[in-house]
Amino acid sequence: MPDFCYNLTRFYFKEEGLTLSLSDEIMDDMKKAMKAHDKVKLNTVRMIKSALMNEKIKLGHKLSPDEELTVLNHEKKQREESIAEFTKASRKDLADETKKELTIVEGYMPKQLSKDELDKIVSETISEVGAKGKSDFGKVMKALMPKVKGRADGKEASALVRDHLS
Repeated sequence: MPDFCYNLTRFYFKEEGLTLSLSDEIMDDMKKAMKAHDKVKLNTVRMIKSALMNEKIKLGHKLSPDEELTVLNHEKKQREESIAEFTKASRKDLADETKKELTIVEGYMPKQLSKDELDKIVSETISEVGAKGKSDFGKVMKALMPKVKGRADGKEASALVRDHLS
């Protein structure tokens, strides 16, 4: 598709309030980063694109939005772990670079739930499942995680569920 048509399509999608697929958004951001000579963004977007392509090849079909979100979560966690390791090793330069990458990755993820919103969803899920005590933790988590996938950290959700059940 010629660049002119692509830009018109993007304009139409924005005007109509529709969203492009993640791969289209990544390609667009890659072009912008190339034109702006933004090496950090370009490298990060390329890594995300590569991870998405590898997952697509591994699964053998086009990725669903949930599968794309799983890949993004993996990339986010990978960078968070790297930041912790770099900080532990007193490598501030690498930690700063990875923090920039993390902000770029988070830009593709859905808006994160606030503590209050997550607390409300946890309470609703506990009442839906009919959980009474700590022995129902697994049932609650199984019902909760699909509701908050990509919008809340699993550790934070787990801690809230434990607090509510104790």
